[in-house]
Amino acid sequence: MDDTFKLPEDCTDMREVRVGVDTTDRQLIELLDRRFGYMRAAARIKTDRNVVRDEIRKAQVIANAVTDADARELPSEKIAEIWEILVETSIAYELEEWDRIRA
Repeated sequence: MDDTFKLPEDCTDMREVRVGVDTTDRQLIELLDRRFGYMRAAARIKTDRNVVRDEIRKAQVIANAVTDADARELPSEKIAEIWEILVETSIAYELEEWDRIRA
């Protein structure tokens, strides 16, 4: 069986679709790992724990995701929900890292 990754438009059967989904999921986790690395960097760089939560920046990040989703004709309302969870999880992670670094 050939488990070669194909782009969606090149898939001709469900096996290829599943390989594509699984490959993409692994890539998403790699990107999340990088994103959370930036949260670790922010925790290291910020000298005041009270500036970890930035509601203006949070709104900007979510709005950027919605704009990008709209441009790609993706379900932007659901993307906004996903990004809300992502940003809140990132904030919680950064707070934990901030505390861990300074313990």
